[in-house]
Amino acid sequence: MHALPNFNLDLNNLNSKTANPYLWKMVWENIVGQGAVKNALLESIAQDRVGHAHLFIGKDGYGSLPLALAFAREILSRENPDAAERVDSLNHIDLHLSFPTFNSAKTDALSKNYLETFREALTENPYLSLNDWMTFLDAENKQLLLSVKEISSWVEDFALKSYEGGSKILIVWNADKMQAKSSNKLLKFLEEPPEKTLIILTAETEDNFLPTILSRTQITKIPRIEDAAIENYLAKNFDLPDEQLKSIVFQSQGDLNSALKLANSGTQTSEFETLFVQWVREAFMVKNKPELLRNIISWARDIASWNREKQKQFLEYCAKMFRLALMQNYGLNNLVYSKITMSKFNWEAFSKFVHGANISNILEELSDADFHLQRNANPKIVWTDVGIKLSRYIHIKA
Repeated sequence: MHALPNFNLDLNNLNSKTANPYLWKMVWENIVGQGAVKNALLESIAQDRVGHAHLFIGKDGYGSLPLALAFAREILSRENPDAAERVDSLNHIDLHLSFPTFNSAKTDALSKNYLETFREALTENPYLSLNDWMTFLDAENKQLLLSVKEISSWVEDFALKSYEGGSKILIVWNADKMQAKSSNKLLKFLEEPPEKTLIILTAETEDNFLPTILSRTQITKIPRIEDAAIENYLAKNFDLPDEQLKSIVFQSQGDLNSALKLANSGTQTSEFETLFVQWVREAFMVKNKPELLRNIISWARDIASWNREKQKQFLEYCAKMFRLALMQNYGLNNLVYSKITMSKFNWEAFSKFVHGANISNILEELSDADFHLQRNANPKIVWTDVGIKLSRYIHIKA
């Protein structure tokens, strides 16, 4: 496996390809790409146009949390130059971090009870996803949320004066993971914010917020990271052949977290390929040999034993291979950046079975499986259902 990159280094002067894990400083220069967003945020500070509530909308892998942290660092550092180091270590007393957690027998779902763990996860990878956080917590079977108690704790904390006499900043990561009662409390907090309070919410979509919450925030859309920025970053941090590098950039679709996983996933990709081919072969034979259905059930049970993040990654891998097979079938060879190369697997022959008459059903089935897994459905049932339904769809004729 390749060494993980070090976000603590200046990306413009980074020569080492064997850097230590992340240890990321919350500075603008360490954020990959997003030049337009950085400039807009800096300009808002310079022109004193920073509202009391902001909402950053974009995938975690696009850098919404690193941007929020760099924004907070800039504001606190301008008020007190000594603040930067404390923000970098996530120990600034006037910078509050809130994030989804879970209730356990020993601990309430409050960010302060998980803060040290979150600091550790964040310094390892500031572009982490909610699923990464779940894996870090070993909480794949738990429901992560922002509880009513969590929002109440903000009200209590922000009722106190700033320790350093300047701004108090609250960053709420994945702020849409709220209970209904939590949303109502957040709305009241936004309507009556304490003096010198800045609230920065991050989320991947606006869809789960109350319209009244959206109307009380300045919304900043975080776009996908530019391909050139991701390619430049990976080239400086990984020893990758040019063809593989370009393939990773294409597959990541502007998501740095995905790009880093792809750059480190050689062994896992091989495992996914083996299981995908196993299913394809069983799916073709089960139509004439129903007794082979037991093999698909066994296949499903093996996958169901993985943690949720790995199951999600396999679903994404399957969806990717079906899309690529569709492009292969329709002669779009220049877009087929990856193929299954296992011995005795005929990629071209397989691709002829993926077409306009079944691709929608296939991708919808994979999407539904992801939906049910995120909501704690029984994974054995989910994967058995996927295996059987996909076996039917693959036999639909164009």
